[in-house]
Amino acid sequence: MSYLEEIQVKNLDHLGIVAGLIDEIGIVKIINNKLGIDVREKISAGTVVKSILINGLGFVSRPLYLFSQFFQDKAIEKLLGERIKPDYLNDDKIGRVMDELYKYGLNDIFIEVVLEVIKKFKIDLKCSHLDSTSFHLDGESKWEEYKEKQEEEKLLKKDQFLLRKDILGIIDQT
Repeated sequence: MSYLEEIQVKNLDHLGIVAGLIDEIGIVKIINNKLGIDVREKISAGTVVKSILINGLGFVSRPLYLFSQFFQDKAIEKLLGERIKPDYLNDDKIGRVMDELYKYGLNDIFIEVVLEVIKKFKIDLKCSHLDSTSFHLDGESKWEEYKEKQEEEKLLKKDQFLLRKDILGIIDQT
């Protein structure tokens, strides 16, 4: 048997960085502490959440029942841990974890993760914006200029329409 026959090539792409950040933040540990670990299961809820994050940041849009296929060509042992197989990430397990997360409260888990990020990366909290669903902009607003320009364009179109009507009226009279 040659060395080439023994070599297996697996992809990491940018997902190694994503997995490393998830580990550094401690998301798996936070999820496992909140939801608990069932020793009968092959994969913990925290690891399932990590796989969901990796899959989501892998720019793949597939139905949930095809989730495990995403990890078929990936170095899953490097991304999720030793002794984890893609088959463990089936739609039933993912559904159960999502149900548990919802029952616990997604906002509570999100806040705990954010607080851990703030602590881990020493983020200054002098100025912060806690609403992650909106944007905050600083600077001079151009809204008034925009509205004036819209009004001018509207009047210009009206004048052009009236001019065309006049021209057509002249043509109709001859």
